[in-house]
Amino acid sequence: MAECFTHIVTAQQQGQRLDALVASLDIEGLASRSAAVRLIESGRILVNGAASTKKRLVLEGDELSIEVPARSGEPATIVPAYNIPLDIRYEDEHIIVLSKQPGLVCHPARGHWDDTLANALVAHCGTGNLAEVQGEDRPGIVHRLDRDTSGLMLAAKTDLAAARLQDDIRLRTVDRRYCTLVHGNIARDTGMVDAPIGRDERDRTRMAVSANPLARSSITTFTVLERFEAGRQDDGYTLLECKLYTGRTHQIRVHMSYTGHPVVGDPVYGRAANVKARNRDAAQRMELGLGRQFLHSYRLSFEHPISGELLSFEDELPWDLTAVLDQLADRSEGRTDYGVQQLGED
Repeated sequence: MAECFTHIVTAQQQGQRLDALVASLDIEGLASRSAAVRLIESGRILVNGAASTKKRLVLEGDELSIEVPARSGEPATIVPAYNIPLDIRYEDEHIIVLSKQPGLVCHPARGHWDDTLANALVAHCGTGNLAEVQGEDRPGIVHRLDRDTSGLMLAAKTDLAAARLQDDIRLRTVDRRYCTLVHGNIARDTGMVDAPIGRDERDRTRMAVSANPLARSSITTFTVLERFEAGRQDDGYTLLECKLYTGRTHQIRVHMSYTGHPVVGDPVYGRAANVKARNRDAAQRMELGLGRQFLHSYRLSFEHPISGELLSFEDELPWDLTAVLDQLADRSEGRTDYGVQQLGED
């Protein structure tokens, strides 16, 4: 059960940022600013009864309502996980580039205290040898991929490298490209979704395109790689390359669902998530038997945070996503010119 706290901002605390103030209140489970930020962004910290942003400057007399989820069973330190394989594509004394397998959570959270990418990184690098700019509970993590999203991602060994990489991500100089299969036929070869994303007001575990002032600017561009004609039980599919210009939670999945072309296999924002229980088996068959969302981080380019060298990586689609495209091969309408450039001929 969650614990609830109330705090009235004092005259001495006026002018502090909300996340910094909450982290200083000596509440168990909120010893770091990153922990406070996560609660603020999930709507668990209210100011005068309303959601706020981490950068808000508090005023004397503001009433903070703080809901801290129960943390039963959480270990005091990150436990090394030596049994989780790491597919490392590049490593030096500052950074690691790896390909994350689907099903792997990036950092410890409820129900996943010892079986995450962070646990595996600690086992690989040793305790104390990873950046902690995202908090002590997220060693090495620079940016995240959803549990069931596979592919390339960055980790950092030093705080300096992590901070510079995060700055580059915010400045949009890190080029992150994803391959995804979506429902329906997208007629235009290119497009952009510029729609702010925030917590779904009806379900705080989901994200949604929102007009709420607290929703954050979110931009995704897409380019069609290949189209597949409609079948008896579906309206066709489109294979896309998506490029992130911002890094919001579930961004590509939310944006594609918003356009009416949800990611195939997405259990939260996809078509199967919206049908009644008795129809889910049929819906799953329409998802081409895929057990996760068809989303793979397949290209990553960035300047090395210390040397400045330009580094570029590519990661082929894993077997389960390739199997889906093999099923659809006879329905292909042909690859676009860009698709041929990126993937080769059919």
